[in-house]
Order: sequence, then C-alpha cells, then structure tokens
Amino acid sequence: MVLADDNTALVAALRQLLEPHFDVVATVDNGASLVQAVKSLEPDLAVVDISMPRMGGIEAAERLRGDSPTKVVFLTMHQESAIVKRALSTGAFGYVLKHGIVSELVAALQEALHQRRFVSSQLRGKFDSEN
Repeated sequence: MVLADDNTALVAALRQLLEPHFDVVATVDNGASLVQAVKSLEPDLAVVDISMPRMGGIEAAERLRGDSPTKVVFLTMHQESAIVKRALSTGAFGYVLKHGIVSELVAALQEALHQRRFVSSQLRGKFDSEN
C-alpha cells in the first residue's frame, strides 16, 4: 500500500493504524510522487488525499486509471457531491471522510481488495439521493 497525503502527522498516524492490517511500502506527499510510486512499486492499494501539492489526488487517480491494477481509496475532508462523484469516476474503490478514519478506513480497504466500492456512511444517503 502507498499512503499519499501532504500532512506528515496524519501519514504517521495512518501508518500506525494500517500496518497491523496492511504492508505500507511507501508514503508520498503529492500526486506526482504518487503516480511514480504506484508505477514503480505496483502496490495493491493506495490511500489518497484529494488536496495535495503538485498534483491533486483526483488527477493522480485519473492518470493511473487503466495503467495500474492499484485500487485507490480516497481519504479526504471533502463532502461535496460533485467532488465525490468526480473522485469515484476515476474508478476509485473508496471514499472515506477523514473524521471516519478509525471506524471506516480499514473496512474501505478490505472492500477494495474484494473489488467492492465503499463510501463513508455519512455520505451514502446524500450521494445516493443525487444519483
């Protein structure tokens, strides 16, 4: 798994949360580095923030679509339906709000490994009603 977020404290916390369940092979702080890491390391999963320098997470996921078997799960604070829809249109398997990290992120990653999509519980009703 690759972790992509420009908040170093959050990345450290994510690593502690996820390493009992997953092998974290790299951490990056921008979308351009994410694309490079995924292409060179070919991880099963990538946890990706949307707002990052040099290239945002959605653009990075769009660049990876079709070129990589890595399953993307977005981890973000963005709750706007347009952003959720754009992020999921990249082929991402998950969309988890940062305040739901502990309760939902591991579940989202496990769902992605089984080719199933996961959206944070707080967004499900809102997102479903607009589709």
